[in-house]
Amino acid sequence: MTVHDADLRSATAPLATADPTEAGGILTIDLAAVESNWKRLAGLTVPVECAAVVKADGYGCGLEPVTRTLHRAGCRTFFVADVAEGRRARTVAPDATIYVLNGVMPGSAQAFAADHLRPVINSTTELAEWDAFVATKNWRGGAALHVDTGMNRLGITVEEAAAIAPRLQSENHGFTLVMSHLACAESPDHPMNARQLRLFRDIRMVYRGVASSLANSSGIFLGERAYCDLVRPGVALYGVNPTPGKANPMRRVVELKGRIIQVRTIDKGETVGYGAVFTAGRASRIAIIAVGYADGFLRSASTARGKPAAEVIVAGKRCPLAGRVSMDVLAVDVTDVAEGAVRRGDFATLIGDRVSVDDLAAGMGTIGYEVLTDLGRRYHRLYKGG
Repeated sequence: MTVHDADLRSATAPLATADPTEAGGILTIDLAAVESNWKRLAGLTVPVECAAVVKADGYGCGLEPVTRTLHRAGCRTFFVADVAEGRRARTVAPDATIYVLNGVMPGSAQAFAADHLRPVINSTTELAEWDAFVATKNWRGGAALHVDTGMNRLGITVEEAAAIAPRLQSENHGFTLVMSHLACAESPDHPMNARQLRLFRDIRMVYRGVASSLANSSGIFLGERAYCDLVRPGVALYGVNPTPGKANPMRRVVELKGRIIQVRTIDKGETVGYGAVFTAGRASRIAIIAVGYADGFLRSASTARGKPAAEVIVAGKRCPLAGRVSMDVLAVDVTDVAEGAVRRGDFATLIGDRVSVDDLAAGMGTIGYEVLTDLGRRYHRLYKGG
């Protein structure tokens, strides 16, 4: 669907270029697609509640516009990484439940009460500090308890969870959620999934009466056994494929276009860029695009000997990068594009059309999560559909 300028609204993200004529890239974020993706996942998991993970500035798409859109759509529980993100989410979702995944930093408990945020408790030391705050301030806002079932990152052990469980006999035990995190949900047949599901089932039995949550984006596609009482999709909301190796069930959210600032001709045998890693095998035309690794277009996308180059779309044709990505620019081989079809001021599509976030991530040797969360602040940001 064609989107007219009148249908687009500029972002207010810090450092975003206000004037599109000055920007090296235009980043368009489709909030209607974010909403559609959330509703699709919520529909798959009915009657289980579907939350939304909006950490890392809404996976690079803007915490406030994403949270506002999903709150209006009916989402009532959000997960963020830290208190600062929780405070931002609270401004646009005043009645939502907001969990802070990184938990209570030393001496930070009062900040949770100030904005009515709920910490995710990740250790017994953290729990002791939180309990002391709750007892002193008589605060009843609640907290989540994170039990580690195999990720070995954050969370109390299964044994510690069993030892803590008797406090549930108290009316004011303080836990509003018990949760864990899947390590290998992107690989449905990985034996770790069955192990974690079994362990968390046992935890749920011990913590009967407290809501539980296990499934992330890919976890939702493991089926009902992973749903528990609340699912918490993250990256799938933003268009990344939660089912690698299968067709992406999510709508595309992000489109990124980079401005061509020069088109130059080089002779056969000439090189392009730092390290001279690209050598023209023929007389070639090279388009220089005003996007680089300072904008989140990772240097790992660069041409290298023995490595296929990442590709972008120029004048409707897939074109490979030529040489290394620089801080502020990248070079693209447009020799196979019709003469005169590429001009200074035109735009190349870096994400969109036939290049998905996952495609670009593969060309960079990384994952869609990193591509999204590295989206640069020098782009002119446009929001549509929200």
